[in-house]
Parts: sequence; C-alpha cells; structure tokens
Amino acid sequence: MAQYERETLRARTGSAAAIDEGLRSYMLRIYNYMGAGLVITGAVAWFTSQWAMSSEANAELLYASPLAWVIMLSPLAFVLVLSFGINKLSAGTAQLLFWAFAAVMGLSLSSIFLVYTGASIAKVFFISAATFGAMSVYGYTTKRDLTGIGNFLIMGLIGLIIAWLVNMFLQSSGLDFAISAIGVLIFVGLTAYDTQKIKESYSAGFGSEVLAKGAIMGALSLYLDFINLFLMLLRLFGNRN
Repeated sequence: MAQYERETLRARTGSAAAIDEGLRSYMLRIYNYMGAGLVITGAVAWFTSQWAMSSEANAELLYASPLAWVIMLSPLAFVLVLSFGINKLSAGTAQLLFWAFAAVMGLSLSSIFLVYTGASIAKVFFISAATFGAMSVYGYTTKRDLTGIGNFLIMGLIGLIIAWLVNMFLQSSGLDFAISAIGVLIFVGLTAYDTQKIKESYSAGFGSEVLAKGAIMGALSLYLDFINLFLMLLRLFGNRN
C-alpha cells in the first residue's frame, strides 16, 4: 500500500512538473511574440517619422490627408480579424496577421516622434516596461483571483473610450489629464488580469495548433496593454517638441 502511494505521488509530481515546464515554455513564446511585435512597431514608427519629417508634403500625406484615417483605423481592423476569426485561421496565418498588425501600429504611432522628444519617449518606454513587467509577474504568481477586478477594469475601459470620444469635441486639457491618469491605472490592472487569464487558459492537453494560436492571442492582449500603458504615460510625462 505504501509502495502504491509513493508511486502515485511520484506520478503526480512528474505530471505537475511537465505541466509547469509546458506553461513556462508557452508563456515564454507569448512574451517573445509580444517583444518582437514591439520591436517591429518601434522600427516602423521611427523610420516612418523620419520619412515624414524629410518633407512637408510627406508629413501632410501621412497626418493631414484622408490616408491618416486609414492608418489610424487599420490596427483596429487587424485586432477585430484576429479576435473574431482566430478559430478559422491557421496558426501561420494568425502569426502573419500579428506581424502585419505590429507594422501598421508603427505607422499609426509614428507621429509621437514628431510630437515628443526622443529622450522623453525613451524614458517613458523604460518606465512602461518596468511597470508592465512588475504587474505581469504579479498576475502570473498571485493566488488571488483577479476575475472580478478584471471585469471592473473592462467596464472602466469602456467608460474611458467614451470620455476620450467626447473630449475629441470638447478639447478639455483637464479631462485629457484625467483620461490619461485613469488610463494608466486601468492598463496597469489589465496587465495583471490578462497575464493571469492567459496562464489559466493553458492546458497541456491542447494540441500544438491550438497552443500556437493561443500564444498569438495572448501576445496580442499583452501587446495592447503595454502600448496603451505607454501612450497614457507619454501623455502624462512626455516632453513635447
């Protein structure tokens, strides 16, 4: 009997270790996708800004013509396609769409290099990275269920979007500051919530195709948390040109 219990415990321990190893590999793949996406976004944004600053005609084409709306709304289209079509897409196609989304996002964000100084962009980026990293580690390691907090933050995000749309017409500097400050809190919380949700969605029984698509969607979720946290902090602490 004692031998049977020892063998059962050993089997359970080995199974748990295999799951932990698989989860670590899965999370590492997600962070690698996210990091590569940020590199693509940053590179495209910088090179696009340099092209725009090379002539007034280029700047007007990108930021003062109907093309500006296409560039601004294109990332949303990619997010919707990935979010609602992921079950119909192959993992390879989903990955290509993620890279394309990161590049288009770079086009959309290129104007920050015209608005803010390079030093302040770098400073805010590292602040964002440190904050994101700390909250993602918290979300991964905490035993507390963050579901209730996450649902509250999602409702807050909807309210934030409505306030941002209203302020497009009001142009209130006070409301803009409030939106940025509240936005930082929301995306800090969502980073922890999304990390925990991604961790809990993992199963060692999933096939390689399902895990590959899950990693892409997890990377997309954390990428959006990081980018929005960065933009909110930049609006609060960025030094304008």
